[in-house]
Amino acid sequence: MKTLYGIQYLRAMAALAVVLFHAAERSGEHFAIGAAGVDVFFVVSGFIMIVIADNRHQTPLAFLKDRLLRIAPSYWIVTSIMVLGAMAGLFPNLILDGPHLIGSYLFIPLPSPNGGALWPVLVQGWTLNYEMFFYAAFALTLALAPSLRLLVLAAIFGSFALVGLLWDPSTPLLQFYTKPIILEFLAGAVIGRLWISGRIPNADTGLMLIILSVLSFTGIYLLRMEFDSWLCGPLAACLVIGVLALEKADLLPNLPGLAYLGDASYSIYLWHTLAIAVVVKFGFALGIPVWLIVWGGAFLGTLLGIACYEAVERPLHHLIKHRRLVFRLPHWQAAE
Repeated sequence: MKTLYGIQYLRAMAALAVVLFHAAERSGEHFAIGAAGVDVFFVVSGFIMIVIADNRHQTPLAFLKDRLLRIAPSYWIVTSIMVLGAMAGLFPNLILDGPHLIGSYLFIPLPSPNGGALWPVLVQGWTLNYEMFFYAAFALTLALAPSLRLLVLAAIFGSFALVGLLWDPSTPLLQFYTKPIILEFLAGAVIGRLWISGRIPNADTGLMLIILSVLSFTGIYLLRMEFDSWLCGPLAACLVIGVLALEKADLLPNLPGLAYLGDASYSIYLWHTLAIAVVVKFGFALGIPVWLIVWGGAFLGTLLGIACYEAVERPLHHLIKHRRLVFRLPHWQAAE
């Protein structure tokens, strides 16, 4: 699969939006719309899996192994740092519980002893629980003909969402997996089929979809509206379709730095809250203006994510793939 720079740009912007959301949230400020970066991530994830599967023949077990090796090692490392930090007293508000800890490592959503929400030890890891659920469902479809995969995915995710909508289950685990946010993966998969079949809209339509999405997200932010997956999911899908339309027409600018941030987006997403927590703690202690704490936390959180992408994620990925460690310059530097 050739690099789709529009998808890389979306991954970068989604990660940065989440970083800014957490920096603002930890500082007592408002940037709730930044959490919609997760909606973009989910739509992009559904798109990528469909497109990759169309170009690569994998068994369900091989696919799950590949996804686990791609996602789990870095996540387990950050989770372990959180656990060790809590045991050392560095995170006094983090309560550890045996079953919850096991669930955190195994991508099983269990009530947290820190308030009861279905969050793992590393809070933002809740999205990975959804990712793994999607991967498991998608793996089942790999045993089918490509023409049937989307239909089966629609049946699985549509059924779960319908249960959540009509029944409102009381079991926490069933509540988690029947939220409408799971439909965002399906939306991405539909967009993937449109891309494969060459039915992505033209550039003019794509530009209008991007403008619609950006203005709508801005309106949600400025009006401080309550937003959820029923609202942000379709907007994220419009944004992805719009960017792909520009990609198809070769109208996207070449932005190596932003593409690089797309490569590093997973590490940025995993690691940024560690830096933000430090910046917020010392920022308030030193009486630094709140706006500077927010932007400083976002900047250092992104910087930590990039550093861990180079020092942890890339070497680990190379070790898993080639059985040897290699440390290299970032792609955009090595090309110069």
